[in-house]
Amino acid sequence: MGERADAMFSTTGSKWLLPVSEYLSFPLDQVNFLACQFFALLAAFWFRLYLSPGHANPLVRHAVATLLGIAFLIFSFGWYSALILAVVFASYLIIIKADIDNVHRYTMVTAMGYLTACQVSRVFIYNYGILSTDFSGPLMIVIQKITTLAFQLHDGLSKKSEHLTPDQRILSINVKPSFIQYLSYNLNFLSILVGPCNDFRDYIDFIEGRHISSRLKQHSGTCNGQNGYDKTPDPSPLNAVCKKLLVCSGCMFLHLTLTRSLPITYNVDPYFVSHAPFLSRLTYAFFSIQAARPKFYFAWTLADAVNNAAGYGFLGMDENGKPSWDLMCNVNILGIETATSFKTFIDNWNIRTGVWLKTVCYDRAPKHRLALTFILSALWHGVYPGYYFTFITAIPITMAARAMRKSVRHYFLGSKGLKLGYDIITWAATQLSISYTVMPFLLLAVEPTLVYYKSMYFHVHIISILVAFALRWKHKPQKPVAATKSLPSTSSSSSSSCSAECQPVYSNNNDKVD
Repeated sequence: MGERADAMFSTTGSKWLLPVSEYLSFPLDQVNFLACQFFALLAAFWFRLYLSPGHANPLVRHAVATLLGIAFLIFSFGWYSALILAVVFASYLIIIKADIDNVHRYTMVTAMGYLTACQVSRVFIYNYGILSTDFSGPLMIVIQKITTLAFQLHDGLSKKSEHLTPDQRILSINVKPSFIQYLSYNLNFLSILVGPCNDFRDYIDFIEGRHISSRLKQHSGTCNGQNGYDKTPDPSPLNAVCKKLLVCSGCMFLHLTLTRSLPITYNVDPYFVSHAPFLSRLTYAFFSIQAARPKFYFAWTLADAVNNAAGYGFLGMDENGKPSWDLMCNVNILGIETATSFKTFIDNWNIRTGVWLKTVCYDRAPKHRLALTFILSALWHGVYPGYYFTFITAIPITMAARAMRKSVRHYFLGSKGLKLGYDIITWAATQLSISYTVMPFLLLAVEPTLVYYKSMYFHVHIISILVAFALRWKHKPQKPVAATKSLPSTSSSSSSSCSAECQPVYSNNNDKVD
């Protein structure tokens, strides 16, 4: 017990806040994280007000954003920060030296191989322990940015415009970034600790002062016909930041109460598993997974608020003519808690990671796109077996949910009562399926995962596989129909992806998988 207690307050990062950690009985790495994020929030306001594009040139803004980001890394992770800096420098050399036709492949293999090596060291060196100093989170975000930029650079310099999808055409990069631009994009203090991943073109527009004006021009139809966007005052993010900080406060309260009172590990407690009825185990699994979400909501919403405070994350004007600051939003809490399908839940959870997976894998894979995307997602998260249980389990569930929706849903659209009943049933089925699917993600190891699935009699696996096979014949299109509809289907997928990034209300993009 003494070693375990000491581990809570140990870190390879700064120990300046150790007295605070001991006083609150809160792990030191989490105290350091909170300190960095709240300092980042203050620095973001300063960055927007006193280091705006009108007061400082882009080089100064890049340099300050980069130096603050590196300082946060060193404060939080100490010498482990060198592992993150190393992959950034190595990836820049690949971009500068590699053949542009293959730069995306070299970057993906190098970045994911490096990430996997770091993740393997966590499992085998630390014996499944979650390090008190877990540098893998920032490393995972950096890997997303590195690979995203490489693919966008390949699109801009190696492919012809007509061979790109509308999204790829908009985000393609036609000039290799300078070293300071590359460092700033990957290591800036706004997103270094918890993300989210953003597009290089958007980030450069933000640094150089074009971010808001370009978005206003894209939404000229909803901007009351105003001209000269560069001359109008930029909309203030203050209201958006305050609302998101209020959400953070609620999530922190729930984390300190519900999360601690409903531990995940109790799902595999030997006495509970052997003596509690199936419905009791199912109910506890449902509520314990619900209680595990607030910490993710807190981290992602706070990161969103930090970006907004700096003037980054402006999406455009919503249908009411009010500014929306949800471009960097990584989670739609209402969409998650009210999701009536597996896909809808995925669409609203870790949104920017879903966009990354779609950008670098799903849209580009020649076949088996769904399976490859889930496998990449699992590999990106790490090498704990629980991750692979989760993402492999998600494949038949996703297939079954798609087949069921296509086969059944239209029968319940005739009246509001039937639709309401259908929504209630699908909401319950979705939330229970999510609880079943993500449990291994939190349990991590093989043994507790198998204990849990055996206690659940593998019922979701069995049901989803049976449904997917039973309904598959209904959705086999005839060859002439498939040939004539292939192009519209592709454009629809691309436009829905664009709308997800250009609209304040999230669309349910069928191609987005996490």
